[in-house]
Amino acid sequence: MTLPPRWLGLVLPLVNVAIALAAAGLLVLAIGESPVEAAGIAFRGALGSGNGIGYTLHYATSFVFTGLAVAVAFHAGHFNIGGEGQALMGGLGAALVALALPGLPWPLLLPLAILGAALGGAAWAAIPGWLQAYRGSHIVITTIMFNFIAGALLVYLLAGPLRMAGSMALETAALPPAARLPSLADLAARFGIDLPRTPLNLSFAMALVACLAVWVLIWRTRLGYAIRTVGANAEAAAYAGISPARVTVIALALSGALAGLMATNEILGVQGRLINEFAAGAGFVGIAVALMGRGHPAGILAAALLFGVLAQGGAELSFEKPAITRDMIVVIQGLVILFSGALEGMVRHGGLALAQRLGRKAVPA
Repeated sequence: MTLPPRWLGLVLPLVNVAIALAAAGLLVLAIGESPVEAAGIAFRGALGSGNGIGYTLHYATSFVFTGLAVAVAFHAGHFNIGGEGQALMGGLGAALVALALPGLPWPLLLPLAILGAALGGAAWAAIPGWLQAYRGSHIVITTIMFNFIAGALLVYLLAGPLRMAGSMALETAALPPAARLPSLADLAARFGIDLPRTPLNLSFAMALVACLAVWVLIWRTRLGYAIRTVGANAEAAAYAGISPARVTVIALALSGALAGLMATNEILGVQGRLINEFAAGAGFVGIAVALMGRGHPAGILAAALLFGVLAQGGAELSFEKPAITRDMIVVIQGLVILFSGALEGMVRHGGLALAQRLGRKAVPA
């Protein structure tokens, strides 16, 4: 069996996105708006100014973390769709550390809060991983249910033990300044560079480091080889001396840690306190990001940027064109997922046929 040319793996996602945007254009046209004008507003809102770029990268940061989380589990042969709940528990872990140790200086408190976010997400994901590995529970079912449990637990804590005194809002007291991630505008100001004030913060750099770390883990370490082997064939892995159960628990814990780190973007970087529902669906968007990115950190980064553009550009578009509501933006995101996931084979077969006609090596359709 021959392999498809490498350029096909780059071109096909772009073609899928182009088809999805064309379908979205028809949807916009159906409500009486100009698709060209709408696209211009969306892309200018997302990429046409420093302020728009800052917001786009802020959204993309969360999607990178949750996309990497899905990808790590996927390489082990498991579909972790509990990123939303794991992110919530990551926020809880970060907040508990920050509120429990308010007197520590930032060189100690900030790393500990970040570690708390990772451990919170890892612990929450390790439970479904253990249930899958040693009790045969289906990982999809357990991670779905753990999303709801995490949400209910967070509401209980924010309405009771962790609620800020004198407030009716579902939020904690402000975290110590030493536990806050600096914004990129503040960091740039120290070097005399003037950047727009946006939610973009140091967690964006952490997300880039996470991409590199996941690449090294999956393709350059013994553990990564074990994860990929179990994902490819668990029985063969067991025959080779690799414990599928152990790898499952470890992979899910690592997946949860990455999802938990998403909380650093919102809780430590923007809100400065633990609030209810701060994940805002980023855990579910991460599934689409991982699928579009084919489980590779570089692809996940590109897909996260695309969804960041859709999130920020969609917000600008719904403001400029009230007829194009936020619900329609969600539909457009769904079209991107549809054509890049469920209907990916439709374009792939045509691409393979084209590659064969061009005399390149390709897998038979």
